[in-house]
Amino acid sequence: MTSTATALPMDADKPQTVSTSERRRILAACLVGATIEWYDFFIYGAAAALVFAPQFFPNVSPLAGTLAALATFSVGFIARPLGGAVMGHFGDRIGRKPMLVLTLAIMGVSTLMIGLLPNYESIGIAAPILLVLLRLLQGFGVGGEWGAAVLMAVEHAPPRKRAVYGAFPQMGIPAGIILSVLAFIAVGSWMSSEAFQSWGWRIPFLLSAVLIVVGFVVRMTISESPVFAKMEQKREIARSPLIAVIMEHPLALIAGTATIIGSTTLGYLVLVYMPSYGTSVLKLPRNLMLDFTLLAATIWFLTTLIFAYFSDRFTVRKVYLLAATAGILWAIPFFWLVDSKTIPAMILAYSVTAVIIAGMLGAQSALIAALFPPSMRFSGISIVANVGAILGGGIAPVIATSLYAYYGSSTAIALYVGAMVVISFLGTLYRSPYNEEFFSSSAQDRH
Repeated sequence: MTSTATALPMDADKPQTVSTSERRRILAACLVGATIEWYDFFIYGAAAALVFAPQFFPNVSPLAGTLAALATFSVGFIARPLGGAVMGHFGDRIGRKPMLVLTLAIMGVSTLMIGLLPNYESIGIAAPILLVLLRLLQGFGVGGEWGAAVLMAVEHAPPRKRAVYGAFPQMGIPAGIILSVLAFIAVGSWMSSEAFQSWGWRIPFLLSAVLIVVGFVVRMTISESPVFAKMEQKREIARSPLIAVIMEHPLALIAGTATIIGSTTLGYLVLVYMPSYGTSVLKLPRNLMLDFTLLAATIWFLTTLIFAYFSDRFTVRKVYLLAATAGILWAIPFFWLVDSKTIPAMILAYSVTAVIIAGMLGAQSALIAALFPPSMRFSGISIVANVGAILGGGIAPVIATSLYAYYGSSTAIALYVGAMVVISFLGTLYRSPYNEEFFSSSAQDRH
């Protein structure tokens, strides 16, 4: 098996003929599309934490129902590596843009069908089975989304702005969260709790149809990545990029996966587990916990670009390591503040955590993309992102719930979170030769 891992010189990795207006359209497409994808993904997470237990698992204890509902959220992560592998292969073979459009279609269809799915009372055991299947379809779609959006952004970017451009798909994550939380708050505020639990939770899923149309319009108008276009022109497309990246860059895959684990653990802890923890353990109102999630997502959205700017200025590795260090030190204080159940303390807890997540994600896109050569970059970052997401965020809500059930204390959860961020810290220390080449022109430009 052969590949073209070193066939491209670094100047082939520089967009040279892309206009400023086209770059703006690319950034808008990556941000809008990622927002829609993650809106779909996180309304499932919110529903899993708040309403899926009684709707689809009514014949078990509340704790078992919560665990089962959160487990269906984690099931989506099982399909993510498969989706990432398929999308990554074809993204390296036929282009980044087609995968960007396809992921949106897959996510859209599965989300709409979840919104229309009958519950356990209506169709019995078929309800949770279909829920799991649709969740797998969601996971398959989102498995290729991050890689496609990130590469369309960083491969259109000027060398000095790769982290800033790569931050736009990352900003779509909190933007999608904001929209999903607002949708649940809006629906819950004008109907009774009984109506919301019965059928109102479906409305945010059905509203995604409007967002999907917007996303298709935006994504169909953008141009293909100039890096891929140049590879195609020179006939330097890897024959089997997925196999090639596994065989030729195992250390980069391991390090990149480790780098992803910490940020996803932190992110999914706040976004998926904490609403359940706040309502079931701390006995706080559902809408209050959603308000805190909204606060964290808003701060995350507003500060990601700032950290991306500093990443371009001071290197992505330094910014990521600094943010990871803060995450390690903050894990225990976060739960101390939340467990106090006082509003100011909880605001501080969520705000600082959001800034830490933004610091990691503002540097992450460019950091991960730089690990691999262009001809197998989509495949490489898709493996890294999806395996890292499983080992980090995918299992975090279930592990956190189980730890609290066993120990009856949040300290065990905090230690678990800190350990996951330590893994990311260590992974970030890895230096790939492509990493250095990817950013060398940025340093030259500054001097």
